[in-house]
Amino acid sequence: SGELIVKMAERSFAVWKTITLGLHQSPSVYRASLKEQGYRIGDFADQILNKVRVSETLTRVDLVKVTVAELGFKNGATTKQIYVRAKELGLELCPAEVGPALRLAYSAQPYREWLRIAMEPISDSDGDLEVFGVDHGGGERWLYSYYGIPDNFWHAGDLWVFAAPRK
Repeated sequence: SGELIVKMAERSFAVWKTITLGLHQSPSVYRASLKEQGYRIGDFADQILNKVRVSETLTRVDLVKVTVAELGFKNGATTKQIYVRAKELGLELCPAEVGPALRLAYSAQPYREWLRIAMEPISDSDGDLEVFGVDHGGGERWLYSYYGIPDNFWHAGDLWVFAAPRK
């Protein structure tokens, strides 16, 4: 779907990948599928996975992959600044289900690519806010999590995945 370009206020972002939500009926079915396919699940990612509301219908989501710098922050930015700028540019936060769904759909992820899912953060067992990560590092492919607190700082090269609005 590289042909599809989403026009934004200041710039346009190509749709990077389209995935389907609702293919798995519950967080536990996602967990079983991830493990069955050899993916690792981080401890906090496993906790927040329990709280994901799974789509009851098959829903296609167009995803855009951007660096913090591509959003206009050459020296990095906080989670809150990143989310506000992305919304100004017409991007949307992803449903939390994008985390496990993208991990399953993205088996060819390049080594040392770490993607953060732009989503409403979910609290873990310690009460910390987390967002999903879809990572390939240390020879393993992970459904991981990162701090999703508003003032957490991210570097210019850090990659985020947002949803593009569907017409």
